[in-house]
Amino acid sequence: MVRVGSLIAILFVVAAGSDTVAAQAPAPAPADASAAAKPVPVQLPDVLARVNGEAIAKADLEAQIQGLEARAGTPMPADRRDEIVRRLLDDLIGYRLLVQESKARNIAVPDADIEERIGEIRKQFPTEAEFSQTLAERKMTVEQLRTDMREDLAINKLLETEVESKAAATAEQVDAFYKDNPDQFQEGERVKASHILIGVPEGADAAAKAEVRKKAEEILAEVKKGGDFAALAKEHSTDTGSAVNGGDLGSFAPGQMVGPFNDAAFSLPSGATSDLVETQFGFHIIRVIDKQARRTVPLAEVRPQVEQFLSNRNRQEQTLAFVNALRAKGTVEVLI
Repeated sequence: MVRVGSLIAILFVVAAGSDTVAAQAPAPAPADASAAAKPVPVQLPDVLARVNGEAIAKADLEAQIQGLEARAGTPMPADRRDEIVRRLLDDLIGYRLLVQESKARNIAVPDADIEERIGEIRKQFPTEAEFSQTLAERKMTVEQLRTDMREDLAINKLLETEVESKAAATAEQVDAFYKDNPDQFQEGERVKASHILIGVPEGADAAAKAEVRKKAEEILAEVKKGGDFAALAKEHSTDTGSAVNGGDLGSFAPGQMVGPFNDAAFSLPSGATSDLVETQFGFHIIRVIDKQARRTVPLAEVRPQVEQFLSNRNRQEQTLAFVNALRAKGTVEVLI
């Protein structure tokens, strides 16, 4: 039986923040597109497929489904069973093709690299007992994890050779993507503001609320006399999250703040201070630091993000093409 504990290991590594190529590899497309809609038997046979003679077992697929459901926090939707099972089976086939190719090329992985990666996985668990329990729940041992990790890292090396040199986005790709997708680079109106909140206690009666208003008016008077807004926010604001930063709220788009606050902030000119603005939280004194009109974000500002996006897309496409090439030259039998 072909083991796919390595796929669980990949899940662990991804949770640990790994950027390994194997963890990022997309599912290869089915050799026959119509297979995606083909019904899956209710009772699955013990062997679901053979990849160059190696079996993909029902247990392999069940482990994939278990992992998928654990990540989603919900059972696999019954009305999507055929689609999901076909995709997971195709994942397993693609992964096995990569394992076989890495072995055919005699790609070596130093033991030290494996131990380092397993150490990273262990660090994600509060105790060794929890780490062991997680392995047991997935019917794995540390030695199996070590074996699977060797396969994963060998695949990484394989894909680094076959894919990484072709993945980097070119300047021409970046320029064309920016030009062809103008809607993705629109940025709406934004306001950068600070505030001082004098909160009204929940359930306060009219007299208590009047006292709070009076205090807020006194602070507002100090602000209008030229008092240090940030210092007054630190001293008086009951919004503890922003008070420590002198009332700084950063920038925000329309609709992100409650109605009266939103209306006041977007109606004030840059540099202006509001009168008291009442919301369900209490009385606010708002100072608009800066305003940004709706704009098209210049390419210079987003070039790094676009390059990263396109490089990732190139990497996925190149990986898909490589896996499909392996599939085309090999013998893959899907038995369901």
